[in-house]
Amino acid sequence: MEQNEVSTVDNLKVLTEHREKIRPLHFTRCESGACVEQTYSSEKMSSSWKVLAYALGILISYAVFGIYQEKILRSQYGEDKKHFTYHLSLLFVQCATNAIFAQVVLHTFWKQGDDLTEVRYYVVGSAFYLGAMLTSFTALKFVDYPTQVIAKSCKPISVMVLGMLLARKQYSLLKYVFVMLIIVGVSLFIYKDDHGKTEDSSLFGNLLLLISLTGDGLLGATQDRMRQEFHTKSLHMMAKINFIALAYVGIGLLYTGELPAFTSFVQTYPRLYSEIGLFTFCSAIGQVFIYSTVTEFGPLVCSIVTTTRKFFTVIVSVILFGNALNERQWFGTILVFAGLFLDSFYGKQCVASKKA
Repeated sequence: MEQNEVSTVDNLKVLTEHREKIRPLHFTRCESGACVEQTYSSEKMSSSWKVLAYALGILISYAVFGIYQEKILRSQYGEDKKHFTYHLSLLFVQCATNAIFAQVVLHTFWKQGDDLTEVRYYVVGSAFYLGAMLTSFTALKFVDYPTQVIAKSCKPISVMVLGMLLARKQYSLLKYVFVMLIIVGVSLFIYKDDHGKTEDSSLFGNLLLLISLTGDGLLGATQDRMRQEFHTKSLHMMAKINFIALAYVGIGLLYTGELPAFTSFVQTYPRLYSEIGLFTFCSAIGQVFIYSTVTEFGPLVCSIVTTTRKFFTVIVSVILFGNALNERQWFGTILVFAGLFLDSFYGKQCVASKKA
């Protein structure tokens, strides 16, 4: 009997030693000013799949969103070939749909508990959100094409820099290198050779782009503080930022008096009911994925996904329809995939070591 007990103990020791030998790699990960040990495990793989799912949700919803946006803004209406010019009213409807959709989802099948986030964060975040959007849209009228491309691609840098300054975020040097690879790759990919040779960028346009990028960075830093201090959930953030943005836009509509003309235009051309409805619905779906990415993985990951959105849209069209890429676009493609691949494995890693 004693011999059997000794044998059992020996077997347990052997199993324990074997288990220690096959323990997974441990990494030291730096984020929010602190380095913590992390195990590369199935949990990390699950997290990677979730990021991919959110990214696909953003890409698909905003691809359809873009189609209806083009239809609304570029179509000619009636015999007079009128154009839709009521951008502030459209933004008002968009923010209202986003806010209502988030509240409906929040109170039905995706309850996220109480929100303890201070209101001032939402007030400031909404201002940055609208400011970045409106200055970016206005700047496109005053800058040349190459400047547009570079500015659109540099959003992750503004998020990183202002996140570091205001939200106490810390990134490794590798993270900056990989993000720069993505930015350069996207810029090379979406640039068109037949643009930008006849127009000049004005100082005012460049200033607006700088304000827009600063707004993006400040919004990212605000969202990081909300995540760190209050663990704000996605639907709470989406609903309240859009509700407060709705108030800001409403003040703008009262000042401009645009709303009655917008209502009359839509009633005159009723096809806009369905187009605006689908446009705003896709916006709401896309924002669910965007705010889920922001609250679970951070504003930087979200900015990288949204920056590469147009890139992946073109890649899909190449695969489905056989559209050709030139040498510059192929080089940009290699840089983007290299940056994304390296960042997914090493972007948050400060030191890699095997725990004995």
